[in-house]
Amino acid sequence: MSDGSLVRGTRAAPSTRHNARVWRMIDGLLTVLAVGAALYPVLHGPLWTVPAALLASVPVFWHRRAPVRLGILVGVATIVLAVAHVPPLVPLGGLVFLYTIAADGEPLARWLGVAGAGIGVAISVVVPGEDFTVAQYLGAAYVAAYALGIGVRARRLQTEATAERERRLKQAEAAAVDRERTRIARDLHDIVTHSLGIMVVQAEAGGLAVRADPPRAEETFATIADTGRSAIAQLRRSLGVLRSGADRQPPPGIAAIGDLVAGVHGVEATLAVAGESRPVPGDVDVAAYRIVQEALTNVVRHAPGSRVEVSLRWSVDQLSVEITDNGAKAGPTTPGFGLVGMRERVLACGGTLRAGPRADGFAVAATLPIG
Repeated sequence: MSDGSLVRGTRAAPSTRHNARVWRMIDGLLTVLAVGAALYPVLHGPLWTVPAALLASVPVFWHRRAPVRLGILVGVATIVLAVAHVPPLVPLGGLVFLYTIAADGEPLARWLGVAGAGIGVAISVVVPGEDFTVAQYLGAAYVAAYALGIGVRARRLQTEATAERERRLKQAEAAAVDRERTRIARDLHDIVTHSLGIMVVQAEAGGLAVRADPPRAEETFATIADTGRSAIAQLRRSLGVLRSGADRQPPPGIAAIGDLVAGVHGVEATLAVAGESRPVPGDVDVAAYRIVQEALTNVVRHAPGSRVEVSLRWSVDQLSVEITDNGAKAGPTTPGFGLVGMRERVLACGGTLRAGPRADGFAVAATLPIG
């Protein structure tokens, strides 16, 4: 098993050359201190202890690259020196590697580090017959190194968790902005196409009735004015959310479908409701209204004078919205944004939409979940 599977990696991976130089300087200083602490006790000892002292200290320079394997090497060399009755004044090499493993190692690496440190301290004290005070000294030093590494690890993980939360929050805010922009675009499309479609149809009818039936022409132009005022109010409501501090009024929903059907001109529209109404999620409430609005607009534009039936069927877990007309079957047409917008609204609510011609007209049927 390689260190890559046991150790997380470098504790602070340098992102710039300056940081890399700083870490190399720190590792070099630690190495010098470790070599000094290991060589000093063996200066007057057997010559063979010098290589052991170097093995117990020089690898400190690479403690970030392979802490487990080099840590084992340093630990064994330190134990050899202790058994030879020339233990280093301070086992700095072993302390550095235990700290690194505690700070960067995976659980298995940390367990190996603790176990190795405990076994090393026991052998270093028992075999040479050292006093118990030495065991206390070594134990306290290794515990302090491990605790320091765990503390650094905890702070790093907390920093990473905070950064991750901030990243996810920014993503959620960006997604919310995108959803809001899409919602506003759909609302503007529905408002403009519905209102302008009715106004165009009424204007054409009013122009024909000006001379033949002046009272009817006046009524038609009054309808145009009412439709325009209603469109302006809805546009202000939709665009108000783009202004900082503007009061946002809720968009029309299912409760306004009755007025929508009753106020449509150019077609004979009726509304039928089956089942007991109940509270629904906000997106379903708006989607149901906009579906009916867009469908009525299409009928007024493409099949004026036809009869339209709007039905709402309530069940325990879903609301079915259906708009059918008996207008003449139209020839092939290029799909517009109206049906696309309806489909997107329904899919966003988790529902389904069917729209297409039938034997004597056109039908739009949507199923919206409410449970």
